[in-house]
Amino acid sequence: MSRKRIKRIVFITFLVLLFLFAAFYVFHSLGATNAKSLEKGRQYYEETGHIIWDIKTDEKVVALTFDDGPHPKYTEQILDLLEQYEAKGTFFIVGQHAEKTPEVVLRMSEEGHEIANHTYTHPNSKSVSRIVEEINQTSDVIFSITGEKPYLFRPVEGYYTEDIVNEVVKNGYKIVMWSWHQDTEDWKEPGVNKIVNTVLKGLKNGDVILFHDGGGNREQTVKSLEKILPELKKNGYKFITISQMLHLQNEAKHHIVEE
Repeated sequence: MSRKRIKRIVFITFLVLLFLFAAFYVFHSLGATNAKSLEKGRQYYEETGHIIWDIKTDEKVVALTFDDGPHPKYTEQILDLLEQYEAKGTFFIVGQHAEKTPEVVLRMSEEGHEIANHTYTHPNSKSVSRIVEEINQTSDVIFSITGEKPYLFRPVEGYYTEDIVNEVVKNGYKIVMWSWHQDTEDWKEPGVNKIVNTVLKGLKNGDVILFHDGGGNREQTVKSLEKILPELKKNGYKFITISQMLHLQNEAKHHIVEE
């Protein structure tokens, strides 16, 4: 085969590959645009009441939320701190962990904390049926320990789709996220000071703060709370559950309607 013909074949191959790449890019971009245009945003879900991130209020209240527990060591330490500072928390628990430490779950309930659902095995799954099955499993576990079924659910890693929201809501749950500026990322063990600064510097009334009491070493979380709780209490903040926060939000809406 002549050198000229080889160059021609190489050039044609290059053009074909370039065309395929361009076609893939355009298709992918259009697909992403269409998906985005069909996606319902935060405002829609807040207006329907299906999801809460935080609330607007003039009252100095915040919600402390904890994911991935209960843990036999760290959750107990966190409960001790909450009791010390007369604070109530909302715990999004993993069913399989609750089964191993029912005494911790019972303590949460007896001390007035809110127990919520965070699936059974903490799967990174996008399957609606799998997620609903895991929610039901954890709900049964919580009921067997406390005699009450939760109605709040937080999706794993905050991932949700329209289908997931619709099915979860249809099953009687409200989805709880968190204030985006109050993700402490404590699971990364970024250092106590960084966790503390994340909470204190950006804090607003009605914030929902995200911590983790399980899923790994949570010593930094505990030490951070040792600094955060007294500081916020000194500044007049009250620590309430998500249900209390929703009640506050509903009262504000009724007040506006009456006016």
